[in-house]
Amino acid sequence: MAENIEVVEVVEVVVIGGGYAGVMAANRLTQRDDVTVTLINARPDFVERIRLHQLAGGTHEAVNDYRKILGERVRLVVDTVTRIDATGRGVELASGGTVGYDYLIYAVGSGSADPGVPGAAEFAHPIATFEEAQRLRSVLDAAPATAPVSVVGAGPTGIETAAELAEAGRTVTLVCGGLLGPYLHPNGRRSLAKRLAGLGVTVLQGPGTKVTEVTGDTVRLGDGRELSSGVTIWTAGFGVPDLAARSGLGTDTLGRLLTDETLTSVDDERIVAAGDSAAPSDMPFRMSCQAAGPLGAHAADTVLSRIASKRPTPIDLGFAGQCLSLGRRVGMFQFAHKDDTAKRLHVGGRTGAKVKELVCKLTVKQLVDEARKPGSHTWAKGEQGRRLLRAQRRETAATAEQSA
Repeated sequence: MAENIEVVEVVEVVVIGGGYAGVMAANRLTQRDDVTVTLINARPDFVERIRLHQLAGGTHEAVNDYRKILGERVRLVVDTVTRIDATGRGVELASGGTVGYDYLIYAVGSGSADPGVPGAAEFAHPIATFEEAQRLRSVLDAAPATAPVSVVGAGPTGIETAAELAEAGRTVTLVCGGLLGPYLHPNGRRSLAKRLAGLGVTVLQGPGTKVTEVTGDTVRLGDGRELSSGVTIWTAGFGVPDLAARSGLGTDTLGRLLTDETLTSVDDERIVAAGDSAAPSDMPFRMSCQAAGPLGAHAADTVLSRIASKRPTPIDLGFAGQCLSLGRRVGMFQFAHKDDTAKRLHVGGRTGAKVKELVCKLTVKQLVDEARKPGSHTWAKGEQGRRLLRAQRRETAATAEQSA
């Protein structure tokens, strides 16, 4: 008498992008034995993006072995996805192959934006990717120690890069193009300015400090000033890969994949986004590793819910603040409300440096922990703030419609 053999249907999930969000999603998906997970990434190593300013400054290599942070059941493919075929459920690779999928997690991350300033693309050095930070490190190593360095952009990357290089003895000018540390509370901003001054960083802020042109040895500002610059570093703004747009999927104005609140593409419920390249309800979260981990985990949960024929839940994410390293000895943690607006409270000095380093290590540890125990990662909730954002968006749209 023949035995009844149960046939288990295997679900194939492909994750594009091996950053914080992509690795978290891939590891979390291994909760189910009937799910195969393929992670496609252009590099063979995991990049600790929040350490790229250290890579440029020569104090850290900013990479980790994928074997240490990926679950054993995650298959790593080192290649670049050139196109998503949503109809055929497959991704085309630069090597010429194709990988099929039942579900796709789009976690391509972010990189440098087009500066849009004459001379910047030719003469300024970006630092948003591993390769860019490596090249910058070589440029700095080759430049005389006395060569003036200009850092354009006063967000976290610009601030951390300026402080790192100034502490190493470089003569640094931080060109804000507006306000220094716009995310920070005024109390935190004053503390930051004091630390930068102590390192010898010249801070130029205000409306007249927008860069209008970059040459091989100068930076020209909107107010007419011309700065001597042996090395110019560009940290003003991030962009995202155009893979989604090239593949015919709906994106926001920056190119992030448009999704609903479950992180599902508005065009295809088989495609889910995570990290910097996701725009839920056209209201993307701040680009940060703080958001990337939870978004990666939630994207995996959305896919797992669909596999189990359950209704996916909306994303619920609250922020804790912003962490800055100001050289190797000093740092700052700016506390925030769950809706990602700064509080009056911040921690600085050596304590701030220890907090920053702890955050860097914990960010990797969270990925390792999820690999060892899939489904274990938790995060702070902040649904009230998200509801307020949605309400504001609806009110703005209604006002625009009435005035049209």
